[in-house]
Amino acid sequence: MQTRELEEYCRRRGWELAGAYVDQGVSGLKESRPQLDRLMSDAHRRRFEAVVVWKFDRFARSVSHLLKALDTFRALGIDFVSLSENLDTSTPAGRMVFTVLGAVAELERSLIIERVRAGIRNAKANGKRLGRPRAAVDAARVALGRAQGLSWAAIAKDLGVGTGTARRAFAGLAKIPGQAMSVSG
Repeated sequence: MQTRELEEYCRRRGWELAGAYVDQGVSGLKESRPQLDRLMSDAHRRRFEAVVVWKFDRFARSVSHLLKALDTFRALGIDFVSLSENLDTSTPAGRMVFTVLGAVAELERSLIIERVRAGIRNAKANGKRLGRPRAAVDAARVALGRAQGLSWAAIAKDLGVGTGTARRAFAGLAKIPGQAMSVSG
């Protein structure tokens, strides 16, 4: 139904249909979809003068993704039409709505950043430790592996941790009073 109505709209406007870009069976939540990628590639090749969609959410699932695409289209001189939302950037009113949407999205991004930063400051002020918890590693096993001439990668794989974690555990042993090690590395 959507495709038929989009085709009818293009005929009424006197536009020649350059093609249909339909991602069937692919989640619209993804910014990268095969047909969407092809559409953007064709836009850069200037294979059409307008993009017509049934509804914003059929094209992009987030305001930031939509505005990024609309900015690209504007820079390429390509109009954007959403039938359901009655937005047509080829008209002065449509361009004005697009500008307002862009300003609202920018405000939204700024507010989110501000709230996240305030939340992080509050968590730190309350003594909350942020980030991924440190993995518990048997430093003696790391030292034994190094003494046996094993590589950092082999030791880390054996312990199920990253090489950086294994190295930190080993470095922590060197800081313990009364511990003496001599392992080449």
